[in-house]
Amino acid sequence: MDLIPGLPDDIGFECLARVPYTHFPNATFVCRGWKSELGLPAFQHHRKHAGLSQRVIIMVQSKVDPARKYGLRKYSAAPVYRLTVFEPGRVGGPGCRPYPGSQTGYRFFVKCFLSATWRRGPDMPGCTRSFFGCASDNVGKVFVAGGHDNEKNALRSGWVYDVADDVWAPLPDMVEERDECKGVFHRGRFYVIGGYNTLMQGQFGKSAECFDLSTWRWETMDGLLGDDTCPRTCVAGGDGVMYMYQDGAVVALDHSFRMRLPSDMDSVPCLIECDGRLLAVGSVGFGGRHGVYELDLKRSTWTKVEVPEEYLGHVQSGCCLEL
Repeated sequence: MDLIPGLPDDIGFECLARVPYTHFPNATFVCRGWKSELGLPAFQHHRKHAGLSQRVIIMVQSKVDPARKYGLRKYSAAPVYRLTVFEPGRVGGPGCRPYPGSQTGYRFFVKCFLSATWRRGPDMPGCTRSFFGCASDNVGKVFVAGGHDNEKNALRSGWVYDVADDVWAPLPDMVEERDECKGVFHRGRFYVIGGYNTLMQGQFGKSAECFDLSTWRWETMDGLLGDDTCPRTCVAGGDGVMYMYQDGAVVALDHSFRMRLPSDMDSVPCLIECDGRLLAVGSVGFGGRHGVYELDLKRSTWTKVEVPEEYLGHVQSGCCLEL
């Protein structure tokens, strides 16, 4: 059966390749041929190389309480997080569904953007793990390392999850324990940056470890951060450079680059790289609500991003996906 009646399959394929990712769930219900074609790796590969794919930023973001007053007063209620989507070039972006089931547990879920559905994945083996480093190689594997267990003991262990096979496999232990570390996939390696051991309890270190997939071994990198600081904003840029927020500026860890924040931006708890730009998400004005600025790395210029009220919540983490 033709993909589109009356058209050769190669023309039908090109038509499907131009469907926006937001329409994928509906397109899979048109017929079995469309569902099968949309799910093939060759389909996504063609979209990317033909320049038809779309880059979107996925954020773990707290819901905004309309009654909350922004400022210095703190609130005891724990924030409720959900996934939200920002499409660069558009004002705001559609919100994804919140996590299914409990939003505070340690269960593992996988989101499929093709069908717009969640599925329950296999729980991460080993002890309950919090504040760990996590990153993806963008070709189907997710790496996890460090963090702490229920007794606040910092961990050296790690795991890798294979999305296609739906299984976890152990990584060799790191050289050091690393609680509150940051995971970054950079130049083909999995970096676990900063953190601290059980005895240090909150006193961050400067070093990092990187996992080489070809040798299946860890290497220690002393002094990567330069200062004893929280590494949560570390991010790999598309230009092969690693960046982070530090002392009121975005700096490069392995390159000579320093760009001060816009004057009305107070702090940046989250940096996200997407298509040669860094999205800085943080408070605008001392103690104020969250806002977003975009840094063009080539031009070294900031642009303020207009964000609808419902997407002004705190962003815990985020990443860029090409769909």
